Amino acid sequence: MKQYKNRVIDRLLADKLEAMGAVLIEGPKYCGKTTTGEQQARSVLYMADPEIKDRNLTMASTNIKRLLAGDTPRLIDEWQIAPKLWDAIRFEVDHRGEDGQFMLTGSAAPASTSEIFHSGTGRFGWIKMRTMSLWESGDSTGDVSLGGLFSSENEVDGTSNLEIRRIAFLVCRGGWPKASLKTNESAALIEAREYVESVCRNDISRVDDVQRNAELTLRLMRSYSRHQGAQVSVATILADIKSNEASDTTEATVASYINALKRIFVIEDMAAWNPNLRSKTAIRSSDTRYFTDPSIAAAALGLGPDDLLDDPNTFGLLFETMAVRDLRVYAEALDGQVCHYRDKKGLECDAIVHLRNGRYGLIEIKLGGDNLIEAGATTLKKLASKIDTDKMKSPSFMMVLTAIGEYAYRRLDGVLVVPIGCLRD
Repeated sequence: MKQYKNRVIDRLLADKLEAMGAVLIEGPKYCGKTTTGEQQARSVLYMADPEIKDRNLTMASTNIKRLLAGDTPRLIDEWQIAPKLWDAIRFEVDHRGEDGQFMLTGSAAPASTSEIFHSGTGRFGWIKMRTMSLWESGDSTGDVSLGGLFSSENEVDGTSNLEIRRIAFLVCRGGWPKASLKTNESAALIEAREYVESVCRNDISRVDDVQRNAELTLRLMRSYSRHQGAQVSVATILADIKSNEASDTTEATVASYINALKRIFVIEDMAAWNPNLRSKTAIRSSDTRYFTDPSIAAAALGLGPDDLLDDPNTFGLLFETMAVRDLRVYAEALDGQVCHYRDKKGLECDAIVHLRNGRYGLIEIKLGGDNLIEAGATTLKKLASKIDTDKMKSPSFMMVLTAIGEYAYRRLDGVLVVPIGCLRD
């Protein structure tokens, strides 16, 4: 029997089922969507089950209500292979008049939306599921609650058990649920490599039935890996792809590949944060490039934990991707989002967790060490001084989120220093 590790979105899913007729759980393949949905489902339809897939597709065209019959909440896994299900579920929710009827899971957007005629507004709730955070995989002690930082006086007390070699391993292993259960490190690292192989060979073409080149996909993913946390243009990525060999690839082609990777939740770029500032400093609005999990970048580059330890610059980039993943998981549970700040004067902040109620926290992400922590704290205080607190709230906290460090603590200037190995939602 599969071992289930509790996920941060378990509570969010339960709340959404109480509020909405149907809930759509989206996210990358193998992040645990189906298993999480099964915990709260009372009946399940596996649309992609090879033994009954053809029958399911026929039923979707001839007797779709039969597919929806079952105890509720009814989980419909990989619903997107039969897009007609969307409107059928919307209709069923309307006529049943009860919440918590259906859960839908999908690892891609439908290849075509021509058979979907209703947006689902008012009937569907949406949840974006990501790979496991360190708290979910059991690698964080969870001593410091991100939610608590928005409501406390910023006093923190926590211990991390993660050393730098373990952090490098966790970056390369990623948050894939199956990998997190493996005790053999070599076996655990295989999952991300196989995931990248599958994306390049199959998934990027299946998303919209457009045949794409596996080698070009891998070269693009390698370029994306080198630009984690950066605000680079498609033209820059194209130049990176072409740097090692001649190619007739165009910007339009690169953009289409990136869009396909977003549709299967391999890429999740970060939007810019636009606060009210005292000055008229122009804010850069370009998205910041990120994979949904750091192991994708490591696998695309062919790097393992020892390689990261030998290359601190790359290690820092990929650690930032892992930190952003965890912050996104925790922020989702707080009804918040994670953004990035950069202005035209060069001031940049790695992550801002902004809640729907207007509270926000400023976060710099660093591998660790006194000099890097000091640099991060300086950036945070400089940005905080620019914010017009007559027009918006002061930051609830300023935090340097580190890879290494045994303890979480509050500096005399008020900046928090928190190792990622003790953070939770």
